[in-house]
Amino acid sequence: MSNRRVAVVTGGGTGIGRSSAAALAAVGFDVVLAGRRIEPLDAAKADVEVAGGSALCVPTDVSSSDQVDALFDLVEERFERIDVLFNNAGSGTPPVPMDELDVVAWDRTVGANLTGSFLCARRTMRLMKQQDPRGGRIINNGSISAHAPRPHSAPYTATKHAISGLTKSISLDGREHDITCSQIDIGNAGTEMTAPMQKGMPQADGSVRPEPVFDVQHVADAVVYIAQLPLDTNVLFMTVMANQMPYVGRG
Repeated sequence: MSNRRVAVVTGGGTGIGRSSAAALAAVGFDVVLAGRRIEPLDAAKADVEVAGGSALCVPTDVSSSDQVDALFDLVEERFERIDVLFNNAGSGTPPVPMDELDVVAWDRTVGANLTGSFLCARRTMRLMKQQDPRGGRIINNGSISAHAPRPHSAPYTATKHAISGLTKSISLDGREHDITCSQIDIGNAGTEMTAPMQKGMPQADGSVRPEPVFDVQHVADAVVYIAQLPLDTNVLFMTVMANQMPYVGRG
């Protein structure tokens, strides 16, 4: 068993998860990469190894309680502890009027963004309570959409608003067990997911305008900053965003 700290990163194969996994490896974490597809996880594993860490790839649909249990059973067996969980996996829905949205799409987004975060936090807290030394840190990927939604984003916005409540509940319930919980609300990090933003995004006034993005490495740096805080200190909420994007006074 390694003496390095252990981080679990969901949605670890692409974008924010992939960048954050490599950044955590660079400061002394071994990383468990969870995601639905093995090919991106393998690519992220190579990044982690270049950064000086080791990575374990576990194909996982976080909306499935059975698959989440299998993931954390393996983590407990292999490492016997978790120091950081980055609840990063998530998805959105097509930007259509709410009355035209298929309920299957709603369920898929709720499963990935909210249920998945709960399931992973639940198993992480169970292990953090019993490990020695006890405690650890959970970081939730929120969104500024929770505070200022985009047009036609009800499922994504509702789940990210709920993540803020989950963050507070984990922080409160984990307090006596030295478990902290933080949330990073991210606006327009430059990833594959946000590439279309530079071509044009629907705005609240009905127009479609390009939006700026920023280097995803800044999100990874924020994750590392929070991950390395002592457990008697917490950043409960942090916002990292492209400065010129419409958010304060959106639309």
